[in-house]
Amino acid sequence: MWPLNLKTDSVQLEFDGRKILQDIYLDCKQGEIVGLLGRNGCGKSSLLRIIFGTLKPDFKHVSINDKFIIKGYHDARIAYLPQHNYLPYGIRLKHLAENFIDPQFWDEFTSLNIYKDHFNKTVGQLSGGELRQLETLMIVYNKADFILLDEPFTHISPVQADLFKPIIRRCAQRKGFIITDHQYRNIIDISDRIVLISNGSTKHIKTTDDLITWGYVNHLD
Repeated sequence: MWPLNLKTDSVQLEFDGRKILQDIYLDCKQGEIVGLLGRNGCGKSSLLRIIFGTLKPDFKHVSINDKFIIKGYHDARIAYLPQHNYLPYGIRLKHLAENFIDPQFWDEFTSLNIYKDHFNKTVGQLSGGELRQLETLMIVYNKADFILLDEPFTHISPVQADLFKPIIRRCAQRKGFIITDHQYRNIIDISDRIVLISNGSTKHIKTTDDLITWGYVNHLD
């Protein structure tokens, strides 16, 4: 059934008695990119981990086409790019790619210079920048129906960010993307819709002026 629709509702998350997330509604359909913004510590990364299934909140309801899911990573439904490195060090990239990459994007992924130049290396032989690029691309081109990207633009150069954006847009023709990053202009540029987390709840942004109204930024150029 196309398009699949990922919904996250009624998330409750507390740390040390402090409510982090309390009034959350977020949805994403295959074929669109949803940008998730918010100040440091507002719970953006926690929300992505809850959707993916690696963080257990006090309450959540996550579903795909209204069917409740407990672990988003089961059956390659959802893929997640964390802020930390995640690829195992001792395995060659070509073997990792065989397990990660969606067959419909295989030719495109393996034609990228960053892959062609390093496919026979192990993760431990890459520089920090090379590793982050490949980790991001392996999630963007992943087999999953929905892709969650946490800070994909933070550790790469502006030139690399501009190269990644059209790749994400092409893959988003068949997949749903939820992306968060402190470089909010990149998020605004690439997203079809923007959702802001403020005071533990989600605000669905209709125009970029709403980001000023909710106090996320003082002004937009």
